[in-house]
Amino acid sequence: MSEISAQELVERARRTILRLSPPDAFTAQQAGAVLVDLRCAADRTGEGEITGAIPIALSVLPWRADPQSEFRDDRIADRSLTLILVCNDGYSSSLGAAWLAEMGFTKAGDVAGGFRAWSAAGLPVTR
Repeated sequence: MSEISAQELVERARRTILRLSPPDAFTAQQAGAVLVDLRCAADRTGEGEITGAIPIALSVLPWRADPQSEFRDDRIADRSLTLILVCNDGYSSSLGAAWLAEMGFTKAGDVAGGFRAWSAAGLPVTR
């Protein structure tokens, strides 16, 4: 097995997913896309939450998204949904979206720049 860096892992993931700017992600959300916030509770409490986003930890995302899983979250366990993931800066969300793509979610993507870019763009945040 070859060794790759974390950056290469993210770059590979990004070749398989849709990446959206924060304004485009907001527009997609308004059109029915589901935003999933992967950040930890402390970050959401300290920095705020994207209005309407569903908080789900990256570590359990595959089980929450899998329609056959006993641990599924019915708000996201539908492969026909457009799922847009967001993390702090847009790295972990790329990995999570690539996992979803591997699971058959054909409209999985993430927010380029993550929550911090979303907030800096002045998009809706609940504090």
